[in-house]
Amino acid sequence: MLSLVEFILVGLVLTNLVFLGSSRIGLGIRMVAFQGVGLAFLPLLGHGHLAVSSVLVSAATAILKGWVFPMLLFRSLESAHVRAEVEPYVSYSSSLLFGVAALAVAVWLGGRMPLPGGVPQLLTPVAFFTILVGLFGIVTRRKAVSQVVAYLVLENGIFAFGAVALKKAQLLVEMGILLDVFVAVFVMGIAIFRINREFDHIDAGRLASLKE
Repeated sequence: MLSLVEFILVGLVLTNLVFLGSSRIGLGIRMVAFQGVGLAFLPLLGHGHLAVSSVLVSAATAILKGWVFPMLLFRSLESAHVRAEVEPYVSYSSSLLFGVAALAVAVWLGGRMPLPGGVPQLLTPVAFFTILVGLFGIVTRRKAVSQVVAYLVLENGIFAFGAVALKKAQLLVEMGILLDVFVAVFVMGIAIFRINREFDHIDAGRLASLKE
């Protein structure tokens, strides 16, 4: 079981690096969808046994993260008529350098955090790294869709930690997270549609120039 969990965590790191280094928003959405499908197995693999609560969380995660959220984002992408993040605040090469540095910091921090028995050592570093990547994407991306994708990456890091480490309150914590993310993505999708309709663009940076 631990080897499968570690395989999913390694995949999480790789998809984060793809997100940081690619200008194609559609590819970023697909990476988040891949992350969601992989994370859906963690509630089952992290406990080593099947329980009704774990199955419910895994099914909800697979449906929402692997299908519903990406579908909403692709629809927003089509309505906004954008395909790539052309001019982010930080270049993609610099973003990859940040990713490498963030991974090193996450490994250093993770090695100093005690974990319950049976929890893979990669969990904390990967969760920290994913959260840092999400925060970085929210701050450095101009397009509203890219910022929503980064928000989902951030939530995936929180979910990954909770799915394995927080065994006692797993269902309560993770269903609360899924509900919050669903509401956030739904509201952001509506906001993206309205911004594009009113201003003919979804560049969040240009909105700062608006005057009353």
